[in-house]
Amino acid sequence: PPPSSSTSTSTSSSPSPPPRTRGGRRWPRAAPAPAPALALALLAAASMALFALVLHARPARPLASRLLRSAGARPAACPAPPAALFSPAFLSASGRSAHYRRSSSRPLTARAGRAAAKATPPTDPDPNPLVEMGGPASLFPPYDRIGAGVVAEGMREVVRDTEAALAELEAGARPSWEGLVEPLERLQEPLAKAWGAVQHLKMVRDSEALRAAVEEVQPEVVAVLLRIGQSRAVADAFRAIRADGAQWARLSDAQRRIVEAQILDSVLSGGALEGERQERFNEIQQELARLSTSFGNNVLDATKAFAVLKTEPREVRGLPESALALAAQQAREKGHGGATPESGPWLFTLDIPSYQAVLTYAEDRDFRAAMYRAFITRASSMDESKGDNSEVILTTLRLRQEKAELLGYKHHADVSLATKMADLDGALKLLSELRENSFDAAKREHEELQAFAEGKGAGFQLQQWDTGFYAEKLRQERYALDEEKLRVYFSLPEVLDGLIRLIERLFDVKVEEAPFTPPLWHESVMFYQVTDKETGKAKAYFYLDPYTRPAEKRGGAWMNTVVGRSSLLAPPGETVRLPVAHMVLNQAPPVDGKPSLMKFREVETLFHEMGHALQHMLTTQTEGMVAGINNVEWDAVEQPSQFMENWLYDEPTLMGLAKHYETKEPMPHEEYEKIKSARTFRSGSVMARQLHFATTDLLLHSEFDPSKESPYDLDRRVAKMHEALEPQEYDRFLNAFSHIFAGGYSAGYYSYKWAEVLSADCFAAFEEVGLEDEAKVKETGRRFRDTILALGGGLSPMEVFKAFRGREPSVEPLLRHSGLVPAASKA
Repeated sequence: PPPSSSTSTSTSSSPSPPPRTRGGRRWPRAAPAPAPALALALLAAASMALFALVLHARPARPLASRLLRSAGARPAACPAPPAALFSPAFLSASGRSAHYRRSSSRPLTARAGRAAAKATPPTDPDPNPLVEMGGPASLFPPYDRIGAGVVAEGMREVVRDTEAALAELEAGARPSWEGLVEPLERLQEPLAKAWGAVQHLKMVRDSEALRAAVEEVQPEVVAVLLRIGQSRAVADAFRAIRADGAQWARLSDAQRRIVEAQILDSVLSGGALEGERQERFNEIQQELARLSTSFGNNVLDATKAFAVLKTEPREVRGLPESALALAAQQAREKGHGGATPESGPWLFTLDIPSYQAVLTYAEDRDFRAAMYRAFITRASSMDESKGDNSEVILTTLRLRQEKAELLGYKHHADVSLATKMADLDGALKLLSELRENSFDAAKREHEELQAFAEGKGAGFQLQQWDTGFYAEKLRQERYALDEEKLRVYFSLPEVLDGLIRLIERLFDVKVEEAPFTPPLWHESVMFYQVTDKETGKAKAYFYLDPYTRPAEKRGGAWMNTVVGRSSLLAPPGETVRLPVAHMVLNQAPPVDGKPSLMKFREVETLFHEMGHALQHMLTTQTEGMVAGINNVEWDAVEQPSQFMENWLYDEPTLMGLAKHYETKEPMPHEEYEKIKSARTFRSGSVMARQLHFATTDLLLHSEFDPSKESPYDLDRRVAKMHEALEPQEYDRFLNAFSHIFAGGYSAGYYSYKWAEVLSADCFAAFEEVGLEDEAKVKETGRRFRDTILALGGGLSPMEVFKAFRGREPSVEPLLRHSGLVPAASKA
């Protein structure tokens, strides 16, 4: 699900033009729906317009550029959705059986031992781990040895080695696959692995010393990335490959996509600039990297700085047992040794599990208001931390505009969209069309909620800190659904078991705790192996870091790559390097002897991130630059993740994992029916909020003029056009909008709706063969694996989709899943 300034750090949006003719075909427009069918016009407009966008897909950017683009911190998300969506950028930070058995004391298997033995022994008796991990035999970063003290020295050595390799390539570059592309992939890999490990640790185990080390060496990393992206010799060689008709004809589709992406990247990296213009471009890139890091640090510091201790039971009335247990545990960790869930004291923070519980359940309105204000003013002059992102935002917007003009673009939005499916006009037209259909629905929903609250004794106009509280009460009353009470059926071990069974059923692989444990960054991290059922050979590995750690770990959820599949970079004696992924969540940890008990939305988040990981791990591409999520257009990268979410509304799947954590009794069937019925509750308001953020993002990066208004004025102006409630005067949500200021989502927040159309249509393929027909489901699952998950960025997203569905996308499945087909027919 997209992020909300009041309840989540995730992100989402939607872009696309209204139905239009492209490629000789006109996509039909749905007639306006009657008022009661609140989501029909909403979703219809979204999907139909989105189809036009995919017809002019462009290749995504290569590794060096993606590294550079997010040289700061990753956005704290790819939640459900996003999103952490996922960006494969290594510069941005970024196993699993159903059990919690730790295996760190077990020796490596013979296979892992052989791989380690084949690595070239270092001459230094105590080599820097960042340098040591650059070899092809190294799949798993030595997280136990990467501390702040080794970062500057290690990264400098890796940078020097990269510069030397680039100089050698430039001196002897030949316009051929073997003479250009393969050496380029090799020279970038050690830098990607080392910097990726550093940035990952900064996301999950932050410290002042690590920050200082990263800030010290980051300019040198950015400089070498700029050198790679701006290399004239490399760019000219790529153009020569494309111009050589005979050689071009011999290249595969995947190889051609790589060449095209590298040529475009050269332009967007400033490779066509000269003299002072290129020098200025490089200065801007360095400063943007620094600002991105600063922005993320300020958000984390502000989140950590706030805590409120409650000592009286009346102050926490309404909060469920799970929230009180977490608050008591946090109090004990801060020195209140006798804290209990029943008697307190209770410590609450701005970390999402704590914050959401207060906004949703606390009866004390003043408590909710104080928590909301603290959250919405993070990293501003109004919070309790030292870092104010106000000037960071202004400087970032100014530099992005200047950079766009240097590259010959009108504004940053055009630069961002140059590598996406949509163009700016198309994205804005879709958002406008969606707004026309969602704004009235959102207002009706708010009026309904106001009336409901007044019926419950509320003698005031609802504010942002009230809507979640009364919406939960309304949902419980309308559907008799209490999501908090369902936690007992969603313990992490049981949910993982169910997810693994689904993966094994659909994709014919085995997922289990790996037979060895590489170095981990925290004792609660799990490590898993994905195995091919037919051959019994390992296909991939992944880490799972599920629990929140407010003092050191960024909020949100994301998947990021450790290493990708590549035949060129195969370890000695192997034919291909296996992919490895990180999956990072932020749910409540085990408390008082109980396992982590999840809300249904947290279950969705886990399935969502696993969808990203599966695309990375089950790829069959052997060209590393397009394997897995590499080179997949941003607009389509959410497709596998949102596809996996659909399975939670499949009765056998959900009921198979929903078991009481103590008795193992299945969740009552009527609770499944309630979950299914409540799927689109307040969907107009949810959509309106997404459109608010998506439109703000695009306008900040296309028409914002600081001489006429502040970023907050623009945000407030857009909010009034989209949401039933106007923002508070003190609202500084932008100061914590990490997706667009500390990650890869700038002028890209619109992306999620297109992927939702694709994912719904993909799930429809299973419905069409019959979800009860096991043989057909498995057959369709294998086809999904062999297309959507396997082909990566080697083909355009439309061609990959057509390989699975046999046709272009249809809007009907999304409308049907939303219960809107009858309304559409009447219209």
